[in-house]
Amino acid sequence: MNTTIETTGLRRGPVSATAVKTRRRRPFFLDLYSTAVGKKYVMAITGLAMIGFVVFHMIGNLKMYLGEADLNEYAEFLKKLLYPLAPKESVLWILRLGLIGCGGYGMTNVRAALKSGGVTITAICDVDRDHLEKSATEIERTQGTRPQTFHRHEDLIALPSLQAVIIATPPHWHALQLIAAVERGLDVYCEKPLSYDIREGRAMVRAVERSGRIVQVGFQRRQSPAYRAVREFIASGQLGRIVHAEAQINFTAGLQSPAPQPPPATLDWDRWCGPGPAIPYSQQVGHRSWRLEQTSGQGHLYDWGIHLIDALRVILGEGAPRAVTAAGGIYQHTGRITTPDTLLVHFDFARCPVTWRHRLWGSEEYTPEVNNGVFLFGEKGTIFASDHKWVLIPKGKSAERKVTETKADLGQ
Repeated sequence: MNTTIETTGLRRGPVSATAVKTRRRRPFFLDLYSTAVGKKYVMAITGLAMIGFVVFHMIGNLKMYLGEADLNEYAEFLKKLLYPLAPKESVLWILRLGLIGCGGYGMTNVRAALKSGGVTITAICDVDRDHLEKSATEIERTQGTRPQTFHRHEDLIALPSLQAVIIATPPHWHALQLIAAVERGLDVYCEKPLSYDIREGRAMVRAVERSGRIVQVGFQRRQSPAYRAVREFIASGQLGRIVHAEAQINFTAGLQSPAPQPPPATLDWDRWCGPGPAIPYSQQVGHRSWRLEQTSGQGHLYDWGIHLIDALRVILGEGAPRAVTAAGGIYQHTGRITTPDTLLVHFDFARCPVTWRHRLWGSEEYTPEVNNGVFLFGEKGTIFASDHKWVLIPKGKSAERKVTETKADLGQ
């Protein structure tokens, strides 16, 4: 008597018990291969195995003939070759990004990067454990994975999986960190000011040119719709020859105590001072007020003024000035800051002179709406521009002003 056994699996249907006992069992992969779905799986697995074998031996041979450095260049070439072929959701399109400096603008840049998409924050670094922990928690909440945390930027830069870094430390650290990053083969977004002084800036430019890496500096104002519109308007000739330009940012500085005191337990103050002079810690310098300290921030023109001077350079199509003269001092905040609270600077550009002025006290003046912005004085009229608007003032007492409002995402 024949007994029928119902079987489940890839081979469906009734099978004779006698056949089950007497049939010579085939290997599992042959049973798998005999179905349409199974055939695809077997072919895929076999293909991957062959690719793995070839790649394994190819890498070994490349290491032998090229060496480690050239092998890294070859890997970069393959990555660029595969980018256009990969679907947008592929990991090839996800930029693995690191952050050096988890303060206010460091995290502002991270939020902007995650909002734009296509990046994952792989690692972050800061000399303050409290900053590091809070930033890692926020990033994990946003992207779903927690970045690695480091105390030293050298350890972060050494990560083999990293592709680019954001540098958002005080500027006295920028040169060492940027040069180390591009020499490691990383692209860089560096907060302004780019360098602490001209000598360091030149060393950074040479390092970037040698490396061939991409470096962007945080001069957001040149991308403002208002400033770009002004540039186009002036280029059209409607303002005539530009005779003079001015830039200014006046505000009342919020100062804290300059008295030396022990730093917070979470902050490595020696590491914060780094390549600069080892100054005593104070609340005035601390984390947020270092911009008005000569050893780390170089003052208001250096910190904020370069935004508007850079915007004017772009509008006018200028490079470096032929000469610079300045006059000013500390008249209101003596003993509290180490950079001028009152300053007037003359930049001699080829197209026209540019003047800068700032006052860190008494900024509630007669025209507060022009406390932050630029003026361009032309033969046919005057333009005032700021982050979110520009105003055309035609020549003549009775001429009507034209105000153009704009919207700009400048990291505020």
